[in-house]
Amino acid sequence: MPSERRRPWWGMLLLAAVLAVLPFATGLSLGPAWVRVLDFCLLYILLALGLNIVVGYAGLLDLGYVAFYAVGAYVYALLSSPHLTSHFPALAAIFPNGIHAPIWLLLPAGALVAGLFGVLLGAPTLRLRGDYLAIVTLGFGEIIRIFINNLYQPVNITNGALGITQIDPPRLGPLALDKGLSLFGLAVSSLHLYYYLFLALALAVIFVSVRLEDSRIGRAWVAIREDEIAAKACGINTRNVKLLAFAMGASFGGVAGGLFAGFQQFVSPESFQLIDSIMILCMVVLGGMGHIPGVIFGAIVLTVLPEAFRSGAGPLQNLLFGRVLVDPEALRMLLFGLTLVAVMLYRPAGLWPEARRRREFAAEPK
Repeated sequence: MPSERRRPWWGMLLLAAVLAVLPFATGLSLGPAWVRVLDFCLLYILLALGLNIVVGYAGLLDLGYVAFYAVGAYVYALLSSPHLTSHFPALAAIFPNGIHAPIWLLLPAGALVAGLFGVLLGAPTLRLRGDYLAIVTLGFGEIIRIFINNLYQPVNITNGALGITQIDPPRLGPLALDKGLSLFGLAVSSLHLYYYLFLALALAVIFVSVRLEDSRIGRAWVAIREDEIAAKACGINTRNVKLLAFAMGASFGGVAGGLFAGFQQFVSPESFQLIDSIMILCMVVLGGMGHIPGVIFGAIVLTVLPEAFRSGAGPLQNLLFGRVLVDPEALRMLLFGLTLVAVMLYRPAGLWPEARRRREFAAEPK
């Protein structure tokens, strides 16, 4: 019995050790470009977990989730760059050295503003479900992108299609994450530092998601997903619970957007396209809707797989045919699409679904 109790702790310690050395092992074996892919894996895990609250728990199909990602990114960009002070003399008088808010203020501000936008989206769509809700959320995501793209006149707030530059990198006290450091003689690059920051926030979001799943609110979301009329008959305030799902999911997207802006130090509307919303939705659906490990696995697979196809398509053609017959970028998307179709055909419940959902699909007639 004592050994059985200790086994999970050994597993957690092993996982922690793997996560700690993963960027160094990846950098040494595959190069720094793949450490950057790891960073984006963690960003997409944040986004997929946020959308999982709306789609996986509450059963509300959202095709405009990238809008909250954009809101968080622009909140971070506006409050950590010289853009506002260069276009608004009143602000320049108050902040002569520019607005350079700390990260502990920027990320909560992005989460709060994105959460408010989530409520704005959810309030008029409470009576919609299925395809109709998907169309409305899709339109919302496009409205936000077009709004950002055109909000440069008569007052220049977002700088339009040119985007916002000179964004401050995240700073943890005196440490700027874009500079790297030397620790006990070991060179730690900026990509590694970003990895550990993103990992810490991803673990925090996973913890919150697990607690929400096991809470009364999480059970209310699942009840609405299964049968909204029955949930309402049981006394669940479906309006408030659905608004909370939109707000919570959007706030996770806002945090991810802020991290993205600090990481790239540049944001523009082109970074927040409809295809990004669809990709995040694919991560949730293919991983296993409503199942946190499955959603994490889906985010990792759908982030790594396109890059693996990108780097392998050219060398594979040279090996087989002696020359490149098809552009690697086009072949990458073709292989990626075929992989998604194969997963949906042979794993309709997702790559790692929860046990109840797996049983439901197994019980369906073939």
